[in-house]
Amino acid sequence: MLVLLGALLLQGCAADYVARTYGVRQAYEAEDYPRALEELGDLEKQGSRQDALLVLLDKGMVLHAAGRWQESLRVLAEADRLSQELDAVSISEEAGALLSNERQRAYRGEDFEKLMISVLQALNYAELGQDDEALVEVRRVNERLEKMVVDEKKPYEQLAIARYLGGILYEDQREWDSAFIDYAKALELQPGLGPLSEPLLRLAKKTGRDQVYEELRRRFPDVPHEPLGPNEGQLVVVIEAGLSPEKVSHSRHYRPDATELIEVPSYRDRGYPPRAQVRVGERTEGAVMVTSLAQVAKIHLDDRVGRMLARQLASAVVKAGVAAGAGAITKSEEVAYLTFLLLNVANAPDLRSWLALPAEFQLARFRLPAGQHTVQVEYGGQPLAREVEVKPGRVKVVVLRRYR
Repeated sequence: MLVLLGALLLQGCAADYVARTYGVRQAYEAEDYPRALEELGDLEKQGSRQDALLVLLDKGMVLHAAGRWQESLRVLAEADRLSQELDAVSISEEAGALLSNERQRAYRGEDFEKLMISVLQALNYAELGQDDEALVEVRRVNERLEKMVVDEKKPYEQLAIARYLGGILYEDQREWDSAFIDYAKALELQPGLGPLSEPLLRLAKKTGRDQVYEELRRRFPDVPHEPLGPNEGQLVVVIEAGLSPEKVSHSRHYRPDATELIEVPSYRDRGYPPRAQVRVGERTEGAVMVTSLAQVAKIHLDDRVGRMLARQLASAVVKAGVAAGAGAITKSEEVAYLTFLLLNVANAPDLRSWLALPAEFQLARFRLPAGQHTVQVEYGGQPLAREVEVKPGRVKVVVLRRYR
């Protein structure tokens, strides 16, 4: 019995993915992407089933941040397939989690993390100029969220970044009505779009939505929105800013009238991203926060806390039964107590998460003469420059990752 308990405890310790990837995080936050990928490759070779999804998610995000869009597409597609497979939870894993702890199970990802796979894939495709494929991923985000809300009764809402990106992609394909609808939904989700509302005004007028146009003009009187000239294009800069929140252990009562405390995870912010300043030529725009992933993460996890509390309570009952059985076999109260104590030493919540994600998505938008341009981004005192080509009548998307 004690040998079995020891094995379960050791497995719990071995599953501490967050601690084992500290060097990976140091590397990619310093933009040393080759070293981060090398360390993730070493983890991949170890073949830990519990952390297989996290390794793929981190690897896909690091490749994305490094601008290796095609490789990121392949790895994140593999992560998406594995996530769907893991959603069919095995009975043996559930039993192991009840006897040991949540880290005993293969990590399946939070709901918002599964959605972020498609958001990142859409941005990968957008950078590659593959609008149709990017739109497929945007629609997947919206459809999966609708299923979570309607069928699973979860208190989520659409992601403004996905809807705004949908607007960009539809506009680039000259599907004006679809573009307006997605931009309008993004504004509904994030009322503080400010200068990013420019295409809404322009497309409302273009598509004959006269009443909506007048309402938007009153709401955004200082946003210029003249039709694009024949030699003009647009540039949208997407800054993936800051560090996503980390999970920490938090004590909760498993029901209002209970005195016993049960440990569950909660999210803690890792700093607050500064606003990026984006300069193209003589014009500088302050980036606008479109989606706070930190806020989305907390909403999704809070919804799951109730189910976690129920699992922790079931776990306590199972452990008490095992301890009582050990005491009965040995006719020793001391053995029963020691067994229960050993089982509960490992009673820690699963604190794993996709830490390579940003805290928020910030966007800046420009209309520019067709041709080559230099995009300069100032973020937290760290400058970054990138050359881009803007084509007449097209919307170019540029994605940049900034950490601290």
